[in-house]
Amino acid sequence: MTYKLPNDFLWGGALSANQVEGAYNIDGKLPCTADTLKAGSFQERFSSFLQDIQEDVYYPSHNGIDFYHRYKDDLALLAEMGFNSLRVSIAWTRIYPKGIEEQPNEKGLEFYDNLFDEMHKHNIEPVVTITHYETPLYLAKTYGGWASRELVGYYEKYCRTIFERYKDKVKIWLNFNEINSMTFLGQLGAAITARRTDQDFLQKTFEAAHNMFVASAIANKLCREIIKDAKIGMMLAGQLFYAMNCNPDDQWGALKESRKHFLFSDVLVNGEYPFYSKRFFAENNVNLPIEKGDLELLKENTCDFISFSYYGSMTVSTSEEATSAGNMSYGMSNPYLKTSEWGWQMDPQGLRIFMNTLYDRYKKPLMIVENGLGAKDEVEADGAIHDEYRIDYLRAHIEAFKEAMHDGVDLLGYLPWGCIDLISCSTGQISKRYGFIHVDLDDDGNGTLERRKKDSFYWYKKVIASNGDEL
Repeated sequence: MTYKLPNDFLWGGALSANQVEGAYNIDGKLPCTADTLKAGSFQERFSSFLQDIQEDVYYPSHNGIDFYHRYKDDLALLAEMGFNSLRVSIAWTRIYPKGIEEQPNEKGLEFYDNLFDEMHKHNIEPVVTITHYETPLYLAKTYGGWASRELVGYYEKYCRTIFERYKDKVKIWLNFNEINSMTFLGQLGAAITARRTDQDFLQKTFEAAHNMFVASAIANKLCREIIKDAKIGMMLAGQLFYAMNCNPDDQWGALKESRKHFLFSDVLVNGEYPFYSKRFFAENNVNLPIEKGDLELLKENTCDFISFSYYGSMTVSTSEEATSAGNMSYGMSNPYLKTSEWGWQMDPQGLRIFMNTLYDRYKKPLMIVENGLGAKDEVEADGAIHDEYRIDYLRAHIEAFKEAMHDGVDLLGYLPWGCIDLISCSTGQISKRYGFIHVDLDDDGNGTLERRKKDSFYWYKKVIASNGDEL
């Protein structure tokens, strides 16, 4: 029996402001944390975090793919594919350039007015991330990022502004992008400088996490007050962990790794710290900065749905060889899975497992807001791009989520990552391409920025037109 998707299923893709917009210092915008990340290897890229911007250094986010000036043409291409939804993010520093201003930047507000209007013109529903791996640089440098409670108030003001401004245009909102990513890279979402090897890493991480939990609850409350018919969800980096074998130590290790990430969704979905967190915090000397009223706020303002990214799975072992990494996460290679050019292990069946796990745990609607294959594409002499490897990856994951839905999981939509080529978060490369649409740009920032349709463009168009029946 073939499972039929509901007619109101959301088909689309996902982008983020700092990876596509460019125009990093135009129309009143000031730098965000992402604007300090130069290109290069993972280590080189994040070694420049929060450093002063230098004129003779290439920073990929400064120009992105120039979506800021080309969004109308890009949206027309996405509409041609049949998109009925698109995940985008708002650049906080377009609205409040330093984060501390009394009044918002009107030019920034107007840009998103125009963007959302253009989306609606094409019958594309905006799914808007409030902040996607970027914090105003001034707030990060002045207060030390989300480890400071000061950021909660500034975030609240920012949320109130965008909810009031776009209440008639945006009905689906996401709070922080991949909020649990701070467990392995706090610079991105939490704007903290602590690294995994630092003695105070866990303390700083969960100080920031608690402040972001409180900020999320405040945003949820505001959103429901200001936009009565809106839905607001959390966004989780999908981290699926297998034990390498039936060794009980490996099984326990996989459970512990899973809980490091589920702690974030447990708080935001269930509205309270999970039972296992008490021992974890005690054994790691973590003292949460809980203020009066915080726990009540969390309990009363949980999220409406769970959005998540999923690229592959990881395997946990007590073996000393367990040192491989992929997608900024840590684990051991799984011999049963294929690995991408960038070391990510591809596991479509894992998507079904992860969705069932989430739905078992929370009984809340889910939304896939990132999924995709980063790969090098070759442009043929006639301009064609034959990316059957991407089609194969996406087809397998669509089949997997359809099976999960047949299992009974409530999935609202599928918005694969980087539907148009964009700057990679982990390396700053564009040669690590995800899109259905190719952008003529190289890793040094050279190119015409011309857009080309890949074979996957036509394939995904057919998938959407058939509501997932033709894969």
